[in-house]
Amino acid sequence: MDGNNNSHRPVLLDEAVEALAIKANGVYLDGTFGRGGHAEKILSHLGPQGRLLAMDQDPRAIEVAREKFAEEPRFEIIQQNFEKMQEFVASKGLMQKIDGVLLDIGVSSPQLDDASRGFSFLRPGPLDMRMNPQVGQSAAEWLASVDEYDLVTVLMHKGEEKFARRIASAIVAARQEVAITDTLQLANIIAEAKPIKEKKKHPATKSFQAIRIHINRELEVLESALQASLNVLSVGGRLAVISFHSLEDRMVKRCFRDVSRGPQLPKDIPIMAKDLEQPYKLVGKAIKPGKQELEENPRARSSVLRVLERIK
Repeated sequence: MDGNNNSHRPVLLDEAVEALAIKANGVYLDGTFGRGGHAEKILSHLGPQGRLLAMDQDPRAIEVAREKFAEEPRFEIIQQNFEKMQEFVASKGLMQKIDGVLLDIGVSSPQLDDASRGFSFLRPGPLDMRMNPQVGQSAAEWLASVDEYDLVTVLMHKGEEKFARRIASAIVAARQEVAITDTLQLANIIAEAKPIKEKKKHPATKSFQAIRIHINRELEVLESALQASLNVLSVGGRLAVISFHSLEDRMVKRCFRDVSRGPQLPKDIPIMAKDLEQPYKLVGKAIKPGKQELEENPRARSSVLRVLERIK
């Protein structure tokens, strides 16, 4: 979702919608509505009998959707995390009748650009980072009480930050002096703790990413959402996932590989190949943004689109 805002096209817009191989009267699900760029494109390919279900946990996204598509009878949205996709689809009587699912993972540009949401390390704002500010613990609340060891673990595993121990120690020391409640305050603590700065990357990038992923349970949610997506697809239905960093992409790649290749048995086991055929197949190779898109939207640089199809 890193490429969405009111003036931006979503990242990999044409590629993602093309990957869904949309049928005019099909039923589709956009698990990450954002500001509706993908939804609008999908609807443009649907006929009068087509349907688009959408989900987003961000209350602002729901407001935008209801304004933007108020007069659109083929569209329906609920405020819910996409890990609840299966329950939503089941409530509509559409299990295994969804012709395509699109998931655009991560934080959106409107969330990054609104300093009051607490995602940005470039502007002052309350240290929140929740995609749904109505649920759970804010980043400030978590940082006020987290154990140093646990903080190191999050920075290391969810941010791939090699200076995790130095940064965690600096945060724990700083919070003993004054509460950490502002994004720039946290960014400065992190920057001062890092002995080496990467070129063209803000020193707080990986730490903010790690904290955001932890606060929103993003990796656990993605794992649930991938399985739910597989469960709701019709035969011939496709799952298209856009991810923005290596942890997400590895998870998607591994899931797609495992469900498309089936169990790896020793060669001397007397089982016919057709008995091992999987109900899913990979569609093409991973797709990345082209030169023009990268020039227009630098936030697209790390995006990867992967596509899977249910074949039986």
